Amino acid sequence: MSSMSKFRKLAGISAFAFAAMTAVNSASADNWRYAHEEYEGDVQDVFAYKFKEYIEDNSDHTLQIYRFGELGESDDIMEQTQAGILNFVNQSPGFTGSLIPEAQIFFIPYLMPTDMDTVIKFFRESKAINKDFPKLYSDKGLELLKMYPEGEMVVTVDEPVTKPEDFANKKIRVMTNPLLSETYAAFGATPTPLPWGEVYGALQTNMIQGQENPIFWIESGGLYEVSPNLVFTSHGWFTTAMMANQNFYDGLSQEDKKLVQDAADYAFEKIIVHIDGLAEEALTKIEEASDEVTVTRLNDEQIAAFKARAPQVEEKFIEMTGKGGEKLLKQFKKDLEKVQKE
Repeated sequence: MSSMSKFRKLAGISAFAFAAMTAVNSASADNWRYAHEEYEGDVQDVFAYKFKEYIEDNSDHTLQIYRFGELGESDDIMEQTQAGILNFVNQSPGFTGSLIPEAQIFFIPYLMPTDMDTVIKFFRESKAINKDFPKLYSDKGLELLKMYPEGEMVVTVDEPVTKPEDFANKKIRVMTNPLLSETYAAFGATPTPLPWGEVYGALQTNMIQGQENPIFWIESGGLYEVSPNLVFTSHGWFTTAMMANQNFYDGLSQEDKKLVQDAADYAFEKIIVHIDGLAEEALTKIEEASDEVTVTRLNDEQIAAFKARAPQVEEKFIEMTGKGGEKLLKQFKKDLEKVQKE
């Protein structure tokens, strides 16, 4: 499917799909519904289908999966999950940040390492991830089942960037996330919140001059076609979260709760294998598809210029989240320090 075809496909919630979904809801409690934010074959889609595989191989339950655009944008599928229409949802903290401000911690630049082994170990062992975040999600009617990384963030721009000053007068698309806006303001750009469905067209018409995403998503969404200069800034990893409607989860039998938890663990292990080498594969596809693409990898000195602007984003995070956020950040850093020492 071409990039433009993917975007044309998104036209809000399909009345037919919505009607079919709600009909199934009333017909069988054993047919569960799961929506995510990505396209066929992307990381969240692979995770969802591994989750489905485990559920259906180990029970009589079935799982219906809805991909990006089939039930609307990210905000739509979260609302449907909170309303109990969907049982499961996969949504990144970039969109959950307005609901759970502390989830924006993943958008503090240069907080997370970028080498995969350290990142994976952090997600496995972090107290902040595995103990503190579930409580924050539960307070919003969501059972957090798994947080997992998708890939290093890469910026695409209308021309190569090597220093903060290069971002001057450039509108960079950000998710509807206040802290991410703060990050790009600190980097010297003009942050421009846009829903995903509008990004390709906005780049094509020069309404915006850049955006950030993992490289596999840049390839899958065809963003390099309209924003061909790829900049590896080493400022963080894209993180996502898979969760369930709290009332639905609480109403499950102990056996089914264990089934769901085991399925999430199974999908996590499979996705870690899947993302290993995925970025390199996606970059190769991009370079083979376009002669216009440039790749800029910042050196240590160049990174230091961007990293020097990170503390003001951290201060903003604490301002937004108060003492609770400050405590979470301390735990986050403690967890990172531990895995980096090991």
